[in-house]
Amino acid sequence: MKIYPKIYRANRRLFNRMSICIIGILIQLAYLIYFFWTLGTSFSYSSIIFNIASILIVFALLNSDKHPTYRTSWMLLILIVPIFGIMLYLCFGSGNSGNRLRRKMNKFNEEEKLLLTQDAKALEKLKEINDDVEERNVMKLSQYLYNFGGYPIYANSEVTYFPSGEAKFETLCRELEKAERFIFLEYFIIEEGKMWNTVLDILVRKAKDGVDVRIVYDDIGCLRTLPYKYNEYLQSLGLKCMIFNKFHPFWAARMNNRDHRKILVIDGHTAFNGGINLADEYINEIEKYGHWKDTAVMVKGEAVWSFTMMFLTMWNYLNINKPHDCDKFMPRREDIEPYQGAHGFVIPYTDSPLDKESVGENTYLSIINNALDYVYITTPYLVITDEMSAALTIAAKSGVDVRIITPHIPDKWYVLAVSRSYYKQLTKCGVKIYEYTPGFIHAKNFVSDDKVGVVGTINLDYRSLYLHFECGTYMYKTDCLLDVKKDFLKTLEVCEEVTYEDCLKVHPLRRLGRSILRLFAPLM
Repeated sequence: MKIYPKIYRANRRLFNRMSICIIGILIQLAYLIYFFWTLGTSFSYSSIIFNIASILIVFALLNSDKHPTYRTSWMLLILIVPIFGIMLYLCFGSGNSGNRLRRKMNKFNEEEKLLLTQDAKALEKLKEINDDVEERNVMKLSQYLYNFGGYPIYANSEVTYFPSGEAKFETLCRELEKAERFIFLEYFIIEEGKMWNTVLDILVRKAKDGVDVRIVYDDIGCLRTLPYKYNEYLQSLGLKCMIFNKFHPFWAARMNNRDHRKILVIDGHTAFNGGINLADEYINEIEKYGHWKDTAVMVKGEAVWSFTMMFLTMWNYLNINKPHDCDKFMPRREDIEPYQGAHGFVIPYTDSPLDKESVGENTYLSIINNALDYVYITTPYLVITDEMSAALTIAAKSGVDVRIITPHIPDKWYVLAVSRSYYKQLTKCGVKIYEYTPGFIHAKNFVSDDKVGVVGTINLDYRSLYLHFECGTYMYKTDCLLDVKKDFLKTLEVCEEVTYEDCLKVHPLRRLGRSILRLFAPLM
């Protein structure tokens, strides 16, 4: 347990795996640039060919089912610099590999849907209070999430909200110590440090006691935080581990699809979800971008079965040659009986880049469009689509109190610049925007009218909404929604409001730079 960190420190030198992969990709791009540029400038007919090719690709994009904003960004790039644009599009934007991933994933999604059946009693309970417009809207959304994604609505489930990574970490360790059957972890980022080492110690002890411990981590998410073949080290400790979409020196479109989910399931009766990864900045043990503000929820009861199936679907996809064993991880009746009669309803759901359905964005739009009094949003990235912008501004113009908290200290300067490019149009229409002055806010929360909310992993940017595997916890009339609201209002006390007048004071050159970056925001 104490040997591997030494290898890890050595592995973070100049020529570690990340450096090698980046060098390989740069060589690949340099070769392609040289090839296309030489071809395009050495022969007069080549320029004609590239111009024709750019027009054909633009027409193909116009007729594709990709998001309009995404199509527009690629079309601009291809028309402005045809040679370079075509090369980048073929490497990053075509998405042909997505078809292969989709075919492999479909069989596991179908298996998942067979095991995720809608409990008629939960629907009946929802229908009993279906006496006004708000309840009917919740019913429609639940039907959408089930009919399309296969994720049912649950009663008999208790949700606890954590306003910080520190609060989640303390409870998480206590719950892990109680595990008797299995522990599933699926995270975008894992990094050596106090948080992960503490969790790992518990996992190793539990595995020695016969608990089935399985870990999935994203390769790009952990590229700078874990050494090469860290999965083999975990396996040597008695843990089962799979890596999602391994990163190679040769870039392909499928590398855009990352597993950004954060799921932890214990014995089928307890699950954690939210924005918090297993790294020390999430519990403010180290400082990266000022104070790190993040949130999570703990779900107990029947709704945990959906999180269990989310994990197993991904595990079976990555472990395709092994027999599938979903049935044996169903919750025991005695483990979920204590949560019978819990208030409210819960829908754990996932969003996949392979199904051509914007489940995450549609769920957010449903909350905004159906808000009556208020909708409060926290997001690290406010890089929104036209549909999202229209929904927010219409809600504000209709008298709904729309407030959004974004970071003041960014993790990516260019993303904050693009986020700020939306401030003027939103604040002009009555949307209130606040920046979290102590540092970086990573939470992805929606709460509306004290009755509806989401805590999950889904950001308000194109990459999260359309390219990543994501998940969220939708809640209706659960007790913890008031805690989400209280945390938002408390966070406002250390935020600085950005008004429409503030936006008018921004230097014209800075506004121009933000506008240019915004044109290509979906490609970032």
